Amino acid sequence: MYIGRVSTPKRLIESTRELLWERGYVGTSPKAILERAEAGQGSMYHHFKGKPDLALAAIRRTAEELLAAAEGVLAGPGSPYERIEAYLRRERDVLRGCPVGRLTMDPDVIASDELRAPLDVTLDRIRRLIAGIVEEGKEQGQFGPRVDAAEIAATVLATVQGGYVLARASGSPAAFDAGVRGLLSLLRS
Repeated sequence: MYIGRVSTPKRLIESTRELLWERGYVGTSPKAILERAEAGQGSMYHHFKGKPDLALAAIRRTAEELLAAAEGVLAGPGSPYERIEAYLRRERDVLRGCPVGRLTMDPDVIASDELRAPLDVTLDRIRRLIAGIVEEGKEQGQFGPRVDAAEIAATVLATVQGGYVLARASGSPAAFDAGVRGLLSLLRS
């Protein structure tokens, strides 16, 4: 899958990212990582201290990628409302779920301060970006003066994460899309 194109540490990280998203921390065995990465048996321990160290590198990479995608949309063109709308409607694999959100539901990840930290930092950064956009919209008269930017930002993030859960539960992106439409309707009024 990766041989010849990507270094062994990168293959291990990418394989771990995929497996964490698919199976969670406990379901991601060193053997599965090595097989997916097409890496030799000692490779993981040569490049990383062990599974927790490799998982941390993978979680950090996943968090960085999600944050970069969110920042790209939220810092894009348009009014504050249009940028929030673009974030809510951006291309996602809704039925697969959010790679960061899914990790926040993994008991082993949440039990580890070290593994949880990149997730918390990423979600907090996205929340703060959205809150800043809402404040900008208030200044422009696009949102009402009594709107609480932090609460709206939390609502936007909750709509996205909750939408993933509802879509996965129903096997259809319709629930995600309905949540987005409903929130956008509330923001317009």
